[in-house]
Amino acid sequence: MSRYGTLAARAVVVALVSCVPARSVGHDDKETMPSLSKADALKWKDGPPSLPPGAQIAILEGNPAKPGPFVFRVKVPDGYKIPPHTHPKSERVTVISGTFNLGMGDKFDATKTEALPAGTYGTWPAGMKHFVWVKGETVVQFHGDGPWVIEYLNPADDPRTKK
Repeated sequence: MSRYGTLAARAVVVALVSCVPARSVGHDDKETMPSLSKADALKWKDGPPSLPPGAQIAILEGNPAKPGPFVFRVKVPDGYKIPPHTHPKSERVTVISGTFNLGMGDKFDATKTEALPAGTYGTWPAGMKHFVWVKGETVVQFHGDGPWVIEYLNPADDPRTKK
């Protein structure tokens, strides 16, 4: 390559590098910083009243009770069950740990479920009748567009109606 070709190549590199905005290590502009939720630093709270007792929830993004995108995790103990229910919007679930057993239909039948081990992602449409039980302490991540709502098929199963 000629001397002029080498100088031209260097000029292009300098021009490209100068287009990248400088960023200091102590940058505090939260809009340009990543939002990170490390598993060992999640703040778990009692689950919402719409879930049977024993659930814990950690909100990672947004507010599932309001319109807009959300991400939350639910942690439940071994043997935890959610009776048959539906959601008015599509449900998107990733099993983080444990085994999430998913069944379809309007009657709870643990023998008619599919075991979804950690690492499984699933989505099902709005209005689909389903129920859940877990094996081992289980953490499941939900994401979608709020508000997130659960509607029990049998009103007697709704923990919000129990005292």
